[in-house]
Amino acid sequence: MLRIGVRNLVSLWKSPNSFLGVISPPASNPRIVVETVRPLTFRCFSAKPFASSPASNPRIMAPSTAAGLVEDLLFDDDVCTVPKTDTIPTPLQPGVVVYDGVCHLCHKGVKWVIKVDKDRKIKFCCLQSKAAEPYMSLCGVDRNDVERRFLFIEGPGLYHQGSTAALKVLYHLPFPYSVLSAFMVIPKPLRDAVYDYVAKRHYHWFGKDNDCLVLQEKELLDRFIDAEELLRRNQSAL
Repeated sequence: MLRIGVRNLVSLWKSPNSFLGVISPPASNPRIVVETVRPLTFRCFSAKPFASSPASNPRIMAPSTAAGLVEDLLFDDDVCTVPKTDTIPTPLQPGVVVYDGVCHLCHKGVKWVIKVDKDRKIKFCCLQSKAAEPYMSLCGVDRNDVERRFLFIEGPGLYHQGSTAALKVLYHLPFPYSVLSAFMVIPKPLRDAVYDYVAKRHYHWFGKDNDCLVLQEKELLDRFIDAEELLRRNQSAL
């Protein structure tokens, strides 16, 4: 049996169809060939390196990834429209909406969010306040940018404008309002086109005031991070 095995191994090595790397080069002594044979193992290779690894193959997902698939589809990081940073400076807060405080349409939207946001997750700041400047500086936008598209600072590295900001705010509201954030699946250029169309005409359609409209409804000020500044400015104007 041993002789047959040795002869087969030697003939396998000499055969042009032998497995390269499985058998060592033939030794001068045929009996030594048995000792130079390595265990036969099978390995699969792909034309693309790591193509079948879980990290690179979207069809292979860990359970935690599968559980968050819907959220990943709806809230891709690519939808952010302003530069990202890793942290928010200590004096600044997450979950802040910076908006045009003299716009009647914007004010109505803010009132609605305050009404339905029972968990008080969202805070507000008027664009016309000095308190808004650090947030705009952090996100790399100016006053004209925010007048055109309001700003939502969701958290560290998560700053959004326009239609994406609106849908992100909805996402943080209680059910059933959070369901409306599913409109994130609509392509961003299409969403922003509708948003910008209304934004260009909102003063003409809904009007504007000379000062932040929240001062006319001061019971809302407890949700504003610039409440003290607004009140001081209002008192000095009297």
